[in-house]
Amino acid sequence: MHTFGLVAFFLIAAFWVFHGLRTAYGTTKLPWVKDFKPAEDSACPTISLIFAARDEEEKLPAALRTLAALDYPHLEIIAVDDRSLDATGRMIDGFAAAHQRFRAVHILELPPGWLGKPHALLKAYEASTGEWLLFTDADVRFTPDALRRAVELAKERNLDHLTLIGDVEMHGFWETTLISFFGLAFCLSTDVYRVSNPNSRAYVGVGAFQLLRRSTYETIGTHRRLAMEVVDDMKLGKLVKRSGFRSCVGIAQEYVSVRWHAGARNVIRGVTKNFFAAFGYNIAFAAVAVAGMLLLNVVPFIAVFTGHGWIRLFSAIAVAVALSMHGSVEVVNRVSPLYALTHPIGAILFCYMIVRSAAVTLWQGGVTWRGTFYPLKELKRGVV
Repeated sequence: MHTFGLVAFFLIAAFWVFHGLRTAYGTTKLPWVKDFKPAEDSACPTISLIFAARDEEEKLPAALRTLAALDYPHLEIIAVDDRSLDATGRMIDGFAAAHQRFRAVHILELPPGWLGKPHALLKAYEASTGEWLLFTDADVRFTPDALRRAVELAKERNLDHLTLIGDVEMHGFWETTLISFFGLAFCLSTDVYRVSNPNSRAYVGVGAFQLLRRSTYETIGTHRRLAMEVVDDMKLGKLVKRSGFRSCVGIAQEYVSVRWHAGARNVIRGVTKNFFAAFGYNIAFAAVAVAGMLLLNVVPFIAVFTGHGWIRLFSAIAVAVALSMHGSVEVVNRVSPLYALTHPIGAILFCYMIVRSAAVTLWQGGVTWRGTFYPLKELKRGVV
């Protein structure tokens, strides 16, 4: 039993030393939007900025104000009101009336075989004319020069698809603890630095910012390929990468920002539909992920204080690397690096989110999203 423990803790330490440090080094190679000068007018292709909104009257006004302030010469903004029950539709119509480059699309009914968001984004694409498409969300805020800098980045890297990791506005201890750990887990699990490697199968798609060529979008099959895919943003990145196109992840910070969910409870509720979907609705896969998450992110922190000899040493190595990585994520997120000390708490909450997502989905026999219930059998058939 002692030998088994030694091997287990050695493997945990090895994971953090080799994969953790490799990921940390790789993320330092990601391009930062701030390092690219704004593209000149002559170098700006036409862009159709697209988003779908449902019952977003609270967050939409702030996002619309930043869209109106975008400094980009060849831009059309297409907003889809996806069956909203609040004032979202009126807000979109009012904005369209006041801004020439803004167009509103209204959806009154959802056809069979579609999730609301992919369907809305497809309808926006069908109404668009841009050489490039920028898929975003209804609560995302941009700085005036964000598009010019992103276009310059895409041009210099000769990209077909650019997705950006922006600022997530966080308030309070629990919300910051949860979201900052999510950021670390995202980097570790997706290998963001390998996305730009054409020989790697790594892919990423961040819903707040996905810029891709129109021709690329059409070649991969548009959102018709994602009709029943809950994690449509990530899977859009997957389709791009697996089709042989050049993809890249960049760091936007304040150039692209969002207030995701207010408070830890809302964060947990907000991802209920997503987390189990991210595992393809596979219980075994989700269970292994939870077990691995606890072993890598909680057990070493306990063993540092309770273990002895080599077990304590291996645990200390794992903890040191984990805290260093977590602290780096906090620096990028522009919150106190001391939040790295919440690492095991964030891991436990993250595991709870996975378990809750799986339990709720299985108990309901499906997912409710944007006011519509989708049976689990249909969702499984739609996994990309």
